[in-house]
Amino acid sequence: MPSTESRLTSEAPSVVTVGAELLTDTLTAQGAPVHPVDFRPPLAGDGVDDALVDVLADPRRAEANETALNRVLGVRPRLVDVRPASEFLGLRPGTFYHAGPPIAWKDASGPLRGALIGAMLFEGLAQSPEEAEKALAEGAATLEPCHHHGGVGPMAGVVSPSMWVFVLRDEADPERYSWCSLNEGLGKVLRYGAYGPEVVERLRWMSSVLGPVLRDAVRARGPIDLGTILAQMLHMGDEAHNRNRAGTLMLLRDLLPNLVAGDHPAEDLAEVMRFVGGNDHFFLNLAMPALKLMLDAGRDVPGSSLVVAMARNGTEFGIQVSGTGDQWFTGPAQYPEGLFLGSYGPDDANPDIGDSAITETGGMGGFVMAAAPAIVRLVGGDAAFAMDATQNMYEITNDDHPLFQLPILDFRGSPTGIDVAKVVSTGILPQINTGMAGRVPGTGQVGAGLVTPPAECFTKAIRALGEAAEAP
Repeated sequence: MPSTESRLTSEAPSVVTVGAELLTDTLTAQGAPVHPVDFRPPLAGDGVDDALVDVLADPRRAEANETALNRVLGVRPRLVDVRPASEFLGLRPGTFYHAGPPIAWKDASGPLRGALIGAMLFEGLAQSPEEAEKALAEGAATLEPCHHHGGVGPMAGVVSPSMWVFVLRDEADPERYSWCSLNEGLGKVLRYGAYGPEVVERLRWMSSVLGPVLRDAVRARGPIDLGTILAQMLHMGDEAHNRNRAGTLMLLRDLLPNLVAGDHPAEDLAEVMRFVGGNDHFFLNLAMPALKLMLDAGRDVPGSSLVVAMARNGTEFGIQVSGTGDQWFTGPAQYPEGLFLGSYGPDDANPDIGDSAITETGGMGGFVMAAAPAIVRLVGGDAAFAMDATQNMYEITNDDHPLFQLPILDFRGSPTGIDVAKVVSTGILPQINTGMAGRVPGTGQVGAGLVTPPAECFTKAIRALGEAAEAP
């Protein structure tokens, strides 16, 4: 057998690279055979390694995660009603719900401040943006997270008493419910922090016409199976976060007979159908509460490391975990990277914001980009990136969803059930695609892109799980 030295000089080298893409790219450019191994070191931090060992050794963990995930997969989300927030949630003037973890006005980001100013104007609590901002700074309003009241809100997620909300219930457990506001469309809208006259006027139309028309159509039709629509969307190029075109049209198809058979004026019906059919994001506000309803069923299982919520308020990103109750584990919200509208650029964007990451938490959105490669034309990247993103998410989740299947992966189920221990041990962070709001209050949407949570959300969570772990 030739010596190692002689083989190195007499045979073409074959190189295995680990982690460093620069080395892989350089060798490839020189024509050398390269076998890259996708590897990342575990997430680092004081006490993280010891906590990870404690969590992995917790004898309850496997059964607890199975219990939590089975509860999630057992939910059957149905749209059952559309009602004013004041009526369904008991929301009173001066109280606003918002996206993400708890936050005070002094720490609020630009788009959240803009949305609160707009909500004050919409509710008649101020006559000008300046008056609204002054009142909010003086503590005139109570701010509470949507998640603390069983609901979710996209982007700033601001909900006020006069806004209408979709009401969802679990067919398997009718006592379980979730909710979300109605989608306003794109551009200069309240959820992106815009508060101009056109924004407030649209909200008034949504409360006086859109909400009542949808309420009557939904009640006349009966419960709509949102789980089936979500499953079909994956076969039609949607990922239920930034692409909801098929879902929106399927919803409209289900409601049309009852819309036209109702007693509302023809001009109102025509405007409602034009508004819904022309807004590809309309179904986002149903995908979000559907996944919120599923994930809430997985809460409060001692020993479980399953993530049940990811949300951002524009200042902080927070996660909640099944085995640690309602505690938020937070870190600074990150800036998305992606594509910008018109003349906007990176300097115009606010850090990541919104409850819409509930879609990724439930195994949709950025986790199923392989099923929706067209999404890269909105958020950036290419089709190969979309495929890789989905494949990577299987590394940090506990199961494949039996209903949400991806044709491009031979109908494999979507990666479902983010496990804090897997995120920490692999160093792979959840992939999220998202809209981008302007950092200055009143701007609205400036683009869309890709982002991941800050790592400290997961290192903080693993420490808390480690402290609560039982010895084997």
